[in-house]
Amino acid sequence: MQQLDIFADSRDVMLRNDLLEQLQRRDAVAARTALAQLASEYPDDGAVPAMSVLVRELEHGPTAPLVDHAALATARNHLENEVASAARRVLPTQAVQPWLAPFWRALAQRAATLAFCGADAGNHAAPLWLLAGDWAAASDAVEGIESWWRIPAPLAWMTEARYRAAGLDATWPLLAELAWLAPARFAALLSVLGDASLDALRRRFDAEFPGTGEVDDDAWFPAWLLVIKPALAGRLGKARVQREQAASRATALLGEILRREHEGDQHELVSLRQELSRLHAGLFDAYMATRKVQHR
Repeated sequence: MQQLDIFADSRDVMLRNDLLEQLQRRDAVAARTALAQLASEYPDDGAVPAMSVLVRELEHGPTAPLVDHAALATARNHLENEVASAARRVLPTQAVQPWLAPFWRALAQRAATLAFCGADAGNHAAPLWLLAGDWAAASDAVEGIESWWRIPAPLAWMTEARYRAAGLDATWPLLAELAWLAPARFAALLSVLGDASLDALRRRFDAEFPGTGEVDDDAWFPAWLLVIKPALAGRLGKARVQREQAASRATALLGEILRREHEGDQHELVSLRQELSRLHAGLFDAYMATRKVQHR
């Protein structure tokens, strides 16, 4: 039996590793040379197509400002569907986001002059800055959108930027506003944030809140939080109340109820509790249960 030549049979691994090293150094010239060597000796190597995409992106990443939202959509789709996919295919998992970040940053800079367009809400610089990991630039980009706090997409971008930069405690007001304004987007953002304590609260909410089981229940998450975690009243009290939203009014009302309880104002509490009951009977029952008061 012929003896296996370990060095000869591992040359493809050596060539791939050399190419990976040049890619992670972002050395386009050396990466092109390494790619040519690998493709020449191992033309059928499964990593060649993906590595070719990454080398081309290093060599020819465009920098010119984008002229419209359609051009941005095309550029973003290229990064997401081709470049990011290729990076996940061949780069170590922990290296993918750092390697892609400069490309997202460059795309955000190219998109800086494009105004927010509701029809193409994702095609704006702010979500690109988030992908680049630049929380301050993302916040600045959102601030440039008029009345951004009234629009689901930019409100969600600002909420994520605030969370990444300052943590959960600083983000409660924006999370509340997003839950009231766009419950489905709020639920989607929780998955993106991946915060263990927030996820635990959401699971408890899903199990305990007396709602319909539909996504619109999430609008009541901030009010429910005040029932089980009254210490959050100060943070949630900083949220901009949306009077047209019953869940928002209920959150503000619960904050006032907690304040009156602390002051011992029993007379005013009666009317405030009645108002809470009218807004959401199930939430009111949950609140009263924590006070060990039987409601008839």
